[in-house]
This record gives sequence, structure tokens and C-alpha cells, in this order.
Amino acid sequence: MGQTNYNGALQHPIDSDFNAKSTSAEVIKGIDLTGKTAVVTGGNTGIGLETVKTLAKAGATVVVPARDIEKAQKNLQGIANVEIVEMDLMNPKSIDIFAGNFLASERPLHLLINNAGIMWVPLRRDNRGIESQLAVNYLAQFQLTAKLWTALKKANGARVINVSSQGHQFAPFNFEDPNFEHREYETLQAYGQSKTAVNLFSLELDGRAKEFGVRAYSLHPGSIAGTELGREAPLELFIKMGFCDEKGNMLPEVTASLKTIPQGASTTIWCATSPQLNNIGGVYCEDTNIAELALSPDVSAGVKPYSLDETNAKRLWLLSETLTGITFNVI
Repeated sequence: MGQTNYNGALQHPIDSDFNAKSTSAEVIKGIDLTGKTAVVTGGNTGIGLETVKTLAKAGATVVVPARDIEKAQKNLQGIANVEIVEMDLMNPKSIDIFAGNFLASERPLHLLINNAGIMWVPLRRDNRGIESQLAVNYLAQFQLTAKLWTALKKANGARVINVSSQGHQFAPFNFEDPNFEHREYETLQAYGQSKTAVNLFSLELDGRAKEFGVRAYSLHPGSIAGTELGREAPLELFIKMGFCDEKGNMLPEVTASLKTIPQGASTTIWCATSPQLNNIGGVYCEDTNIAELALSPDVSAGVKPYSLDETNAKRLWLLSETLTGITFNVI
């Protein structure tokens, strides 16, 4: 089934014909998804909503799990081929119920797009005591993928797309204290380790699942205007990071660097549908291509080697099973 991407063995760009300015509509052009079924978390806002629109227009049936059904119905109104189902990523029981109902439909699942995420939040814990960014951004992905595994395998050619972030460069995964029980909470450190976990999971999942026709990818969508990701961030944090002036106005150079929502969704769509990835998996992508390794000590384009480390990936899989109480046997 080909080489794995452990330790970044496949982590180099290819001739994708797309770039940072490509849009989801450009990427999907000529691709017919009639008869395919997709699940897109966070599919009622931002790049998730754009992802749903793009897949549905190409003919896929798109299931959108949502915590706020009323909001989802409003935002998805008028889009054909969409099903809205209740699910709360902070509630493991809710994830189990959603997955159980999907499995009961006996449908194959061709695309699982774990798009939902949170950022810049204060310290919160779920009912298991797990820090909220780790719970939502990563462990919910692990649980949902594990619970839907039989449907993915049934597709005889499925892809799992895990939306990560350049923010994984803020922090490696802290195996000694992942839930900030013995260290001071810092929201960007928590975000960074949650996204590093996404990359490690995608790497290990692909290595285990490819023999069953299931491939996995992680990606950085880019810095995007018009999403809800920063809705809880205090202004002081944006000023400190050099995004805004003291009055809350975004700096012109920052505004000029942002992607539109259709540009932000393009890498997700490319990972989900590109024939060029039929025999490549476990890679981290950005700007509608496979990313370079990020070897600079600073935050830069590309993916940090620590989030493609084979030993870390296998260690995280075992820890994830412990934290969720789920044994994810890829068989």
C-alpha cells in the first residue's frame, strides 16, 4: 500500500496545480461526488460551511452534526443534499449517539471531515476533567473516527480529513501533563498541543488504515477572515500578537495576508477529493498542496518534525485510548 509518512518521509510538495489563492470551487471542478456520503463537523459556519456547500454542489450527501440545531438550520438553509443531526463535541456520550445512529443507517462513509475546533479560550474542562481545546480539537476527532470506523471501511475508499493549524508550532504534545494539572494554563500552548495531536493522529491513522482503503490527512487552512474562531479572544491578546492596534482595528498588513473563506476551504477540499492523493496519505497539507517540513525555530510555513514523529504518534494513540476509554482497533 505504499510508504508511510512517519518522520516526514513523504512531506514535500507535489505539482498540485493549485496554490494559496486557489478556491474550493476551483479545486472541486470536474469532480463528481454523486453517491458519496460525507460527515463534516463544524459544517454550519466558516470554512466548514464552505466545505459543506462545495461537497453538496458536487453531488455528495453531507451530514452536518451540530450542537446548535437552530443555528445550523439557518446557516444551511437552501443547500441541497444536507442532513443536520445533533452532536456536541464536548460531550462524549453525544458523539457516541451520533455515530451509533449513523451506523444504524448502514451507509458507507466516504469522507469524514473533522473540521470543528476552538481557540483562544480560557481554561475549561469537560466532564472527564480534560482541557477543552484538547477535548474538542483532538479527542473528539479520535472518538468520532473510531466510532465510525466500520462505515469508513465499508466505503472501499474513504478519506479522513483532520483540520489542524500552523498553530501546532506553538507547542509539541506534553505527554507528562496534557491537561494542565501541574503547569500554568496558557491558551496558545493548549491550542498548539491539541493541533500537534491532530497531526500525530492523522499520521498514525493513515499508517494503520491504508490497508483497508482509508487514508488520513491533516492540514492548515490558513489565516482566514470572517470565521468565528476568535470569538472568545480578548482584545489584549490580539494586540500582543501584533494583529490589532489598541483600538481593536486590524493592522493593514494583517488584513492583506488573510485568506477568504473559499480560499481557506480549498486545502480541505483538495485533501478530500484530489486524485493526486490516491496513493499518498498521512501528510500535512497547506495552501492546497503537501507542506514542507518546518525546520526553523520560529513559527513559519510547513509542519514541525515533532508532529510527524513515529514514536510520538504511537504513544499518543495509546494515551488517547486511555483518555477516551475507547479501544480503537483498526481491523
